Amino acid sequence: MVQTQSRNTTFSRQPKRFHWLKWLRRMHAWVGLWGAALGLLFGVSGILLNHRMVMKIPAAHMEQSQVELALPEPPPADAKALAEWLQVQLNIGREPHKISTEPAKIVTWGGQSFRQPGQWRVDFHNPQHSVNAEYWVGNTYVSIRHQDANAFAFITRLHKGVGMGTGWVLLADTLAGGLVFLSLTGLLLWTKLHGSRLAMAGLGLGSLGLMVFITLSSL
Repeated sequence: MVQTQSRNTTFSRQPKRFHWLKWLRRMHAWVGLWGAALGLLFGVSGILLNHRMVMKIPAAHMEQSQVELALPEPPPADAKALAEWLQVQLNIGREPHKISTEPAKIVTWGGQSFRQPGQWRVDFHNPQHSVNAEYWVGNTYVSIRHQDANAFAFITRLHKGVGMGTGWVLLADTLAGGLVFLSLTGLLLWTKLHGSRLAMAGLGLGSLGLMVFITLSSL
């Protein structure tokens, strides 16, 4: 009689366990589907960025050009006015990514002191183009450097969020959160479905140990 009750209790628990595992697998699949496109983008661009220094992949390229643009009379009163003038002259329909100013100062070169004029910098960015303007206060022109990204550079700039707004940052955050969720649910599914905790521990510790070893060997 006691054995029969124990079996009934076991059978009543198993459907709940299977239902929970089914829900977990479904959530794992849907989250993976949500991040599939972004994951492909960040994966390809991550490979390009990862190989840009040691094992170089000459795929990403920025074509550069530089011009000197004459300023109007009178010249812009400050860096913000310069940025607004550049937006009109260069037909730029977005706000500047960064405006920075450096005041005039005394510098020493060759044992002599010189007064260096102030400097204004205005940067416009989007994933495909960059415009960097540099103006030394007192000059009659502003130096402008223009950069155009090819397809691979465009992808890597998306990866880094160059010129992208808050919406892109939040969207990328959903991918990061999804990766955390997939990692945790993957571990749970492995232990519940495969049951080989020793193999799971071996794979996890092996990956961690390899990461630590390569990191320490590069210091």
